[in-house]
Amino acid sequence: MRYIPNSPEERAEMLKVIGLSSAEELFRSIPEDIRLKRPLKITEPLSEPEVIALMENLASKNTASQKTSFLGAGVYSHYSPTIVDYLIQRSEFFTSYTPYQPEVSQGTLQYIFEFQTLVCQLTGMEVANASMYDGSTAMAEAVLMAQRITRRQKVLIARTIHPEYIEVLRTYTKYNETEIDFADFDEETGSIKQEELQKLSDQTACLVVQSPNFFGVIENLEGLAEKAHSVGALFIVVVTEAISFGLLKPPGEFGADIVVAEGQSFGIPMSFGGPHVGLFATREKFVRQMPGRLAGIAYDKHGNRGFVLTLATREQHIRREKATSNICTNQGLMALAATIYLETLGKRGLQEVALQNAQKAAYAKRKIAELEGYSIPFSGHTFNEFVVRSPKNAEDILEKLLKEKSIIGGLALSRYFPERKNDFLVCVTETNTKNQIDNLVDCLKELR
Repeated sequence: MRYIPNSPEERAEMLKVIGLSSAEELFRSIPEDIRLKRPLKITEPLSEPEVIALMENLASKNTASQKTSFLGAGVYSHYSPTIVDYLIQRSEFFTSYTPYQPEVSQGTLQYIFEFQTLVCQLTGMEVANASMYDGSTAMAEAVLMAQRITRRQKVLIARTIHPEYIEVLRTYTKYNETEIDFADFDEETGSIKQEELQKLSDQTACLVVQSPNFFGVIENLEGLAEKAHSVGALFIVVVTEAISFGLLKPPGEFGADIVVAEGQSFGIPMSFGGPHVGLFATREKFVRQMPGRLAGIAYDKHGNRGFVLTLATREQHIRREKATSNICTNQGLMALAATIYLETLGKRGLQEVALQNAQKAAYAKRKIAELEGYSIPFSGHTFNEFVVRSPKNAEDILEKLLKEKSIIGGLALSRYFPERKNDFLVCVTETNTKNQIDNLVDCLKELR
């Protein structure tokens, strides 16, 4: 709805109804000495066409859209079909809230059910919830869930998990008795050291591993679940780049007990870091310890199908001491966007997008590795991200790329790993063209 101001006659009528003679009397509770007595330093009123022209002129000065980006590290640039944005803005979806009353929320409950089904198919798990805030909070909730199930407090977490996810976990566990231990990574491969798994003990609640990990390396998940289960711990797999589900074997097939992921890649804008949507899936035997909500199907006495909230174990619904979480969102609009994206692409479409990501990233990695002075420090297989070791300080190179070439070249790893001053993380998605990749390589060659 466009803004339509009230006419002077309408304002006078409203003032008369409330017993006032002027608009200034509305502010009589504000002391005289702090009132603004001069006119605001703004332009004269503009007509609607003039406002539109002004906004278009200001927008033309925004250079962000003119930059080429190779930045990933947890938030990714992917093409989203226009149908996603169009459908989520329909009024029946755009203003939807938690479906407390199933009889008037069948549409909302149905897409939540479909969202859960898609998450199960992607992760290879048996049950998924009605989403979390984002991937980092989903991981933290998974750790808390593992502690409830095992009645243990120790956590073994791979150091190759996104550093900001680890910080969120620290925040969640700051005031309980959680003991966090880290499994270091192999400097040659960039993946978790197998010998670090010896830190697992009969006091460990869970082993947490990210794949592809923060360095972009695909972890070898084979046997990790068995090692965790051998000491009674749960195996949690974290995924920050959800497009990888289109190409890699589902974590559920490696014996994962809980799979969490950031679903931003599924048709959700980067939006400076949010809002996004967290994916959370687990084994059916653990469903009563799962945070959030679970939508399901029920039938009436006539056999008519209906959608309902089957399980809601958060503190708003049950006694606080019995609640699994205080999470108060199902990220409904974001979950809907992800659902529409996945349904639009379908299985083969998602595979095609994932394949383009992997192939373009492999091309970029090969071309950069051929440059004199540059190398790829980790030998592990990658999906669409990889670490580059430069001949100079990575922050300096990335700053020059941005200022002189309008290229966002990636993320300097020194931000999280101070000892890796010459390393930076590069991400290539289906939105990057061959010309853009070749231009990046040429510019890196020039700056070495």
